Amino acid sequence: MIVLKGANTCVALPDGHCWYNATGNPGMATGGTGDVLTGLLTALLAQGYKPADAAMLGVYLHGLAGDLAAKETGEEALVAGDVAAWIGKAYLSLGA
Repeated sequence: MIVLKGANTCVALPDGHCWYNATGNPGMATGGTGDVLTGLLTALLAQGYKPADAAMLGVYLHGLAGDLAAKETGEEALVAGDVAAWIGKAYLSLGA
């Protein structure tokens, strides 16, 4: 599978289906946010998630963390560290 980052990030699955993410915001178009996503995806894989599940959950959580962070800092001031700092709260908001 491939994660195609963009305004509406797509997780392209081996069976040809694409899952489009609805979370995230323009403030995340800053250096380092892709590294945060990569770390999150790697962590989910290390926890035993199947690759497709890790990709879809990770992309969603990454965008949600960015949305939560932007409410605090504003999109214009958002940096990658803000996204990383909000991943836990994004995960908890799922009721997990």
